[in-house]
Amino acid sequence: MSFPTDWSSWGPADMGERRRAQRREVPTLPADRGTVIEETASGWVGAIVGVEAAGGVHVVALEDRRGATRAFPLGHGFLHEGSPVELTTPSPAAQPKVPARTASGSVAVENAPARVARASRIWVEGTHDAELVEKVWGEDLRLEGIVVEPLHGADDLVGAIREFQPGPERRVGVLLDHLVKGSKESRIAEETMAMPGASGNVLVLGHPYVDVWQAVKPQLLGLHRWPEIPRSVDIKVGTLKALGWPHANQRDIAHGWKRILGTVTSYTDLEPSLLGRVEELIDFVTQ
Repeated sequence: MSFPTDWSSWGPADMGERRRAQRREVPTLPADRGTVIEETASGWVGAIVGVEAAGGVHVVALEDRRGATRAFPLGHGFLHEGSPVELTTPSPAAQPKVPARTASGSVAVENAPARVARASRIWVEGTHDAELVEKVWGEDLRLEGIVVEPLHGADDLVGAIREFQPGPERRVGVLLDHLVKGSKESRIAEETMAMPGASGNVLVLGHPYVDVWQAVKPQLLGLHRWPEIPRSVDIKVGTLKALGWPHANQRDIAHGWKRILGTVTSYTDLEPSLLGRVEELIDFVTQ
């Protein structure tokens, strides 16, 4: 390569154009996982283990033979098999396709129509319980053809089961609030499960919380734990008051619940004590 003897004839624009021309001559190489690359400025050599966006730019992670990893901005400044290359984003075929997930964590089934509703049902104690189940498990339930219906008070459960007339093709899964040993709800559950025709066709489960609000992880609202409300005070009103939210009437309660529900995006936002019970009920009514 020959260099000019009269550098005065080269201005900044000429030098910049020369650099750009040199860069255009460098071939591009997709940053596919497993490709061994050398970063020229540091001399770091490693296999590509990933590319991600960081601070508005794409960076490539290189893992050396000792297992150490460093990240570098994607683009120029790399060697592949001893030759300069410009690293670009990975080729589509090299990027593993991660299965889409529903809010409940199940693998999403693309373009699947909702199934015709089964005769079996899941009953939950209250409208808020039903809305929470719908938000997290709704997609799964529509695929299975299971309808979730609010049960307006555990006191009516025995009569509701008798009227429903459960059977092998007509099962009922029930989710109750505050289902702990010695509670009124536990006695109702025992009576229900002992009814004629209930064995194998009715399953009553519950969570330990007085209200399903407390099954939402408190950290989503910036709390270490949910406030303790005396049993003599309505749990919803007391909770809103403790949080400093409006609590004067039913409209305030509805707004408060919508605010809590709005923090829930997936099953990871709920306590395990609720997750396991709902999953068990879904399995029971879809067997």
